[in-house]
Amino acid sequence: MDTCSLLFLFSFLLFAIIIVIIFNKINGLRSSLASKKKIIDHVNTNSHGPVFPQGSLGWPVIGETIEFISSAYSDHPESFMDKRRLMYGKVFKSHIFGTATIVSTDAEVNKIVLQSDPTAFVPFYPKTVRELMGKSSILLINGSLHRRFHGLVGSFLKSPLLKAQVVKDMHKYLSESMDQWSEDQPVLLQDISKTVAFKVLAKALISVEKGEELDELKKEFEQFIKGLMSLPVNFPGTQLHRSLQAKKKMVKQVEKIIDGKVRRAKNKEEDDVIAKDVVDVLLKVSSENLTHNLIANNMVDMMIPGHDSVPVLITLAVKFLSDSPSALHFLTEENMELKRLKELTGEPLYWNDYLSLPFTQKAIKSLNTNHHHQVITETLRMGNVIIGVMRKAMKDVEVKGYVIPKGWCFLAYLRSVHLDKLYYESPYKFNPWRWQERDMSTSSFSPFGGGQRLCPGLDLARLEASIFLHHLVTRFRSEGLKEWLEWPLEFVGYVETDSNRRALPPGLVYLLI
Repeated sequence: MDTCSLLFLFSFLLFAIIIVIIFNKINGLRSSLASKKKIIDHVNTNSHGPVFPQGSLGWPVIGETIEFISSAYSDHPESFMDKRRLMYGKVFKSHIFGTATIVSTDAEVNKIVLQSDPTAFVPFYPKTVRELMGKSSILLINGSLHRRFHGLVGSFLKSPLLKAQVVKDMHKYLSESMDQWSEDQPVLLQDISKTVAFKVLAKALISVEKGEELDELKKEFEQFIKGLMSLPVNFPGTQLHRSLQAKKKMVKQVEKIIDGKVRRAKNKEEDDVIAKDVVDVLLKVSSENLTHNLIANNMVDMMIPGHDSVPVLITLAVKFLSDSPSALHFLTEENMELKRLKELTGEPLYWNDYLSLPFTQKAIKSLNTNHHHQVITETLRMGNVIIGVMRKAMKDVEVKGYVIPKGWCFLAYLRSVHLDKLYYESPYKFNPWRWQERDMSTSSFSPFGGGQRLCPGLDLARLEASIFLHHLVTRFRSEGLKEWLEWPLEFVGYVETDSNRRALPPGLVYLLI
């Protein structure tokens, strides 16, 4: 992206954010300020009690949003957080995205909030995102319905049946794509990984895998996702209106698929025992709340984090590896050894083969999974595919001596924790070996959020990235990767090392957990 385009994009984003903030309800702001005054009065009369975080609410209405955004374009994307951590500590108050916010860069505070009682904190997203998601979205619902939905989806996405399917599909899609690669043309790695990841996701969710049906779904999805960073104005001609219309078309398409599944099940045309996709899993549950429309809407919503997170993870993993010859050498050697072994035995690659690689992934006992990829884990720590998680306090909550007022937003800023020298030696250095003996269950590593809303597709994301890396390093010479592959980092996210810093504004897509 050239300088003029970058400046135009930056100016547009700033203008959009200002308009978004102005459109926020004034009553909500007044309520937040009243809550703040109440807490401050309490703290002033109880000097030995909980502390209201220090900080600044910035300019009237706009708050500190502009500085928050502009820092991401600077040579040091962490400048916004670092400056306030020095002045106020790891937990401080601010006003960003149109709401009074308690920002936490403290690992323990983040863990407590994300694992807290759902009656204390609920998901929070800006107005545009709420309109696009709808009240019944898994990203917004709370309580028993969310627990049931999240549990059913999570179990299926972690199942051996789906993992076997993903391995088979990834091999097919990657082979088709890589067969077309040539040394005289640069490879747009993120575009390719996006196409492959979307195909895998569409099949896992609704069993759509090819033809006009998939093409139409992808076309409407691209229009739908553009609305996440649009103005909260819904009338013909606006991006929000176009995105809402695109979602309606997608929901109708998924509802037709659901109706077809129900009809074939009644006619016994399909096996009603084994679930082939997430829709099958949800249709097996008899519940008045899980209507066909709710299921269809949520299938669209679930495409958002899956569509972006996996391609970003893959792209950054290859980028980091291309800048670390020793890590790339180790990864290539163990994957080539696996390939040679399979060729000798004549067996295909199974999903658990990828779990046997000691450097790509290492068996480490933790709360979430029995296997962790050293290279992929380090990529998640440095790349921070999900920069933070937003919640809203439903009551005054005390956490580790701090008071989070009712009605305030809470931002668990995971990126600062992952790049904190207190937890990681040389945090800006890509070092997969640091995970050989490290305890993965600590609060200092939470790339997929935490608590009851831990991303249900975390295992799937890791597996897809492992498969992609295997096919890449076993089919192409590693020496030319750095020059041959293209890195659209202005979209991917920021990569920060001692010699190279690139930035991405904190987009809402990366907060959708």
